[in-house]
Amino acid sequence: MQLALIDADILIYRIGFATNNEQEDYAMRIMANFIEDILLVDLPEVQRWELYLTGKTNFRYDYAVSTEYKGNRKGAEKPKHYILLREYLLSSWDATVVEGMEADDMLAIRATEEGDDSIIVSLDKDLDQVSGWHYNFVKKNKYYVTESEGLLSFYKQFLTGDVVDNIKGVHGIGPKKAQKLLEDKTEQEMWETVVEYLGEDRALENGHLLYMLRHHEDRFTPPV
Repeated sequence: MQLALIDADILIYRIGFATNNEQEDYAMRIMANFIEDILLVDLPEVQRWELYLTGKTNFRYDYAVSTEYKGNRKGAEKPKHYILLREYLLSSWDATVVEGMEADDMLAIRATEEGDDSIIVSLDKDLDQVSGWHYNFVKKNKYYVTESEGLLSFYKQFLTGDVVDNIKGVHGIGPKKAQKLLEDKTEQEMWETVVEYLGEDRALENGHLLYMLRHHEDRFTPPV
């Protein structure tokens, strides 16, 4: 394993809020130490890394009909050092700003391109739909997601929704029930199940909002 694909959005919020009452130089030092600990201590097999930040544009806003995509985040407080830490990652860690999609999409694209020679470093459960190596830097947990596990994780989210991104699921269906409804089924059968509960239009909408891109022109396509 050689390439760490790092979700820099999450780092800014976690380090930012943790250092809200501290000086700027302290916040940058904590960020540097945190990343270095991941790369040198937690993942010593990593030799290269890429950091990605989400830009201002995102194709998902065009697909959100039932509710505004991430509409529940309007007015949400940002860390005091948000801009500073973002600029620090751009200048000192060569982070890349992703436009037209999310940083998570670029992590999924690069993980697809690199295969098992890469590891996704994030806390976002959306990325568990992507097969390959993953690292949760809070739980200090490195784990592998197979193609079938990733597919099941993706379709479960159709039914459970995503509170963080304001994506509505089915009332009364949590992860355990979604698992029972979908496990041991083919993708076609999983799609038919979510259509049964959501209706085809809502299922398509959720698919576009939840699906992590695997290449730049990719979009969710239901099985036929």
